[in-house]
Amino acid sequence: MSKNTMQQSFRALTRQYSDISMLMHEAIARKAGLSGTDHKYLGLLIQHGAMTAGEFSKLTGLTTGAITGLVDRLEKRKLAKRLFDRNDRRKVIIAPDTENAMKLLKPIFSALDQKTTALVASFSNSDLEVLERYFQSALQIMEETTKELNND
Repeated sequence: MSKNTMQQSFRALTRQYSDISMLMHEAIARKAGLSGTDHKYLGLLIQHGAMTAGEFSKLTGLTTGAITGLVDRLEKRKLAKRLFDRNDRRKVIIAPDTENAMKLLKPIFSALDQKTTALVASFSNSDLEVLERYFQSALQIMEETTKELNND
């Protein structure tokens, strides 16, 4: 197979991976009783930890009004909480309730985690180095693109 054909095939697979990932996370979210976007933004909040609404807005590209609605929904489900800054009570910190989130999501992710762990274990260190290089570079390109689009 030519390099050009391999590149086209690889690009088609990455698009398919992106699409099926989105569909899978929508299904996971529905199973958890969340919208797909609320599920993914909860994941970001857990990953990055407590932050102000402004910081969360900057991270996600959402307006502060949209952040308010998101936090309202997550708070209602006891997946996040609003805390007041000790030094400035006007500043609200949004904190994930990681324990409740894990109680909700861990059973749903259990089988996926086992299958993914087995898949990764099937690759050699050399294979993993190539995959890691691809994903690190792809993530950088996507982050740069996101920043450019958000600054338009």
